[in-house]
Amino acid sequence: MNKYITVLTIFFIATITCTHAFYLPGVAPKEFKVDDPVTLKYDKMDSTKTQLPYSVYDLPFCTPKDAEKKDKDGNPDEVVVNAADNLGEVLAGDRMESSPYDLRFKQNHDCQILCKKQYDNKQVGKMKKFIENDYKINFWIDNLPGAQKFYYVLEDEKGQTVDTSNMKDKNKEGDLLYRYDRGYLIGEKTNNGHAIFNHLRFTISYHDEPGSYEGSRIVGFEFEPFSVKHQFTGGWKGKSTYLTTCNAQHPVSDDTKHQYLEKDNEVIYTYDVKYVQSATKWAQRWNIYFRDANPDNEIHWFSIINSLMIVVFLTGMVAMIMIRTLRRDISKYNEETADDLAEETGWKLVHGDVFRPPSFSPMLLSIMVGTGHQMLTIAMAIVVFASFGFLSPANRGGLMTAAVLLFIFAGVLSGYHSSRMYKLFSGKSWRTNALLSALFFPGISFAIFFVLNLFVWGQESKLAAPFGTIIALASLWGGVYMPLAFCGSYFGFKRDTIEVPCKYNQIPRQIPEQQWYMHPLFSFMFGGILPFGAVFIEIYFIMSAIWMHQIYYVFGFLFVVLGILIITCAEITVVMCYFQLCCEDYKWWWRTFLASGSAGFYLYLYSFMYFFTKLEITNFTSSILYFGYMWLISFGFFLLTGNIGFQACFWFNKQIFGAVKID
Repeated sequence: MNKYITVLTIFFIATITCTHAFYLPGVAPKEFKVDDPVTLKYDKMDSTKTQLPYSVYDLPFCTPKDAEKKDKDGNPDEVVVNAADNLGEVLAGDRMESSPYDLRFKQNHDCQILCKKQYDNKQVGKMKKFIENDYKINFWIDNLPGAQKFYYVLEDEKGQTVDTSNMKDKNKEGDLLYRYDRGYLIGEKTNNGHAIFNHLRFTISYHDEPGSYEGSRIVGFEFEPFSVKHQFTGGWKGKSTYLTTCNAQHPVSDDTKHQYLEKDNEVIYTYDVKYVQSATKWAQRWNIYFRDANPDNEIHWFSIINSLMIVVFLTGMVAMIMIRTLRRDISKYNEETADDLAEETGWKLVHGDVFRPPSFSPMLLSIMVGTGHQMLTIAMAIVVFASFGFLSPANRGGLMTAAVLLFIFAGVLSGYHSSRMYKLFSGKSWRTNALLSALFFPGISFAIFFVLNLFVWGQESKLAAPFGTIIALASLWGGVYMPLAFCGSYFGFKRDTIEVPCKYNQIPRQIPEQQWYMHPLFSFMFGGILPFGAVFIEIYFIMSAIWMHQIYYVFGFLFVVLGILIITCAEITVVMCYFQLCCEDYKWWWRTFLASGSAGFYLYLYSFMYFFTKLEITNFTSSILYFGYMWLISFGFFLLTGNIGFQACFWFNKQIFGAVKID
């Protein structure tokens, strides 16, 4: 044992040491020299109102010159390079696209003309629709998303508005004065019409360390959007046209006359570029996206900490009570004489039936337990890897890619644990069990994904997975997942049956009439409240990251919350199982799984409240997309928490019945 501990310790130290010696693919620093090309890429247009991302080129914006894209009629058009680095980017609709911007490192430009577009009535109507739905355009430079700075409106003691634009990051009270939001709105609706943001002011920050590396590293990417009704003199000469509304002597400001979308009007797109030196190091360049100037941020953190402390305190008290009660019960049962056996009461009375296989679908229960093992393993692996920085937001699509691959390869765990439990239930058809284990959750997930993808296809959204991706996922399911599940089932069924301390009788014991509070429905409704309450606030942040397009990065804290969830599910289910056995009800298999698994039910109920209170979705397809994926997430959470409670009660029953004398 000591040898293994030593090896693991050395491996752990080596892992930590090596993390400082290499960078993950896609997040490695890049040095730029003067006049080097700085590639600016489009990500997507997204909106919290529709949840349907689109390509920037779905609207008639400026496009690169060297294109291979064809229009709907098949005629050659200006090109767009559409590429993704991993599976996660494809599934999330984050495929990168080239942009028409020509940027050179440390070359400042004022009022560069991008292109001139003339829109017809149909194009104007489409763009107005996107503006009304608050669609944003997302940029990326050197694997860093573009951000826009927003200042908060502060008031002094007299109620007068305070100008914060010239202040530092914080005021004298220590409150943050501004925040950064990724992307910018393509336009805004005013009383005068729909204004299009056709001028962008880029500010690219760089950092130099002559003693460490040559060149410079990009550490910041900000922009300001403006709506400008451009005017020019001397006739249109392309990018060399002289604009009277935008030049070195007359820079664009918020007071400039806005460019409104009208029928058959011309829109000139322009941009400024400015490079500034920054003291921010490359390793800290993502910090601006993690800061939040929201005054309620501290309240959220205190609420999370307090809820965790309360949960830990309650579960600790429950554990102490159970230990004292069980010690007294075990001592009493072991001290009983032959004359006392006729008067025996309590949970020992059901020793001949407590390990009797469930009467309702033991195969289904074993499959759900095996899938729960799989979900718990995936969750723990993702949280651990993310806590060490392997799945940071800088690694685009890394989290979803890791989740899909872990799910595929963890199929062996699903089959193994499912067959082990099925054999304990005296099952004989292990092949059927293996097949259903391989089809159960993956089949449900794939069916929901395919149906929802049809809706997204109908909306021509960028979120729609290509047909080739669907074929690839189906191939991974049939070619990798199913063989692994069968292998796991085979080896699990070949192992010896799980030993239990006592055998069950041939004739089942009659269960006495139970009180109303011991009804299975009551257990189902009550069992998941505390586990869900333990992770409630963290779920809020996760859902905000998914549906409000915010960045989730506190994986270290999520690791602690996951541990609290496991402890809470285990202890609350053990307590409920103990009371059930004391009432001489030995049918605990399904009840324990459903009791702790009901946390998934509460998660889905909460999704309704979140939908009506936090989101502004009015589109039918977006609503179907939201509730469909939230049901799938809630079902996975149900299997995860249900397995935790089931395994805890199984271990609990083995311990208590193994500690007493059974005649």
